[in-house]
Amino acid sequence: MGMLRDLLQGGKPRESAELRLYRAVIAKGREPHWYTAGGVPDTIDGRFAAITGTLCMVLLRLEQEPDKAEESVHITEIFVDDMDGQLRETGVGDMMVGKHIGKMMGALGGRLGAYRDALAVGDEHEFRQVVARNFYEKEPAEAALVHSSDALLGFYQHLVTTDIADIMAARI
Repeated sequence: MGMLRDLLQGGKPRESAELRLYRAVIAKGREPHWYTAGGVPDTIDGRFAAITGTLCMVLLRLEQEPDKAEESVHITEIFVDDMDGQLRETGVGDMMVGKHIGKMMGALGGRLGAYRDALAVGDEHEFRQVVARNFYEKEPAEAALVHSSDALLGFYQHLVTTDIADIMAARI
């Protein structure tokens, strides 16, 4: 009802909490440290890796809250819509967008599972190997890998200690 009221009164529709959180994830994934100290390639694939890495940490944190399953699905849907738009902006035709989205969703799902498993084991070396596979196309410099792995793990640990209300308010 609020959205209809906003439209009738000429205002902008309110932004959902999930969209605000997704935008915070994107901002986190675009932080320069990933590409400088972390040595993540500043390419489409590199940016996808940093963004999906941060998105996975948020989704894994939301998994710890049984009442946030719907929000988690909505954030994933926002991701799909965003990637669809990004593909179209780069000139991917309608006939190929679905195929690319399918690959991206497979990549997100695979990364989510790999990060989940590595975090469950609690082995920093295992987590680092997952980051190496997902953030880099070739063997990264050790210092770069340590930076990216520590930054991603630190972000997850921050999320775990952050109240879910703050996370849903995009204070990540």
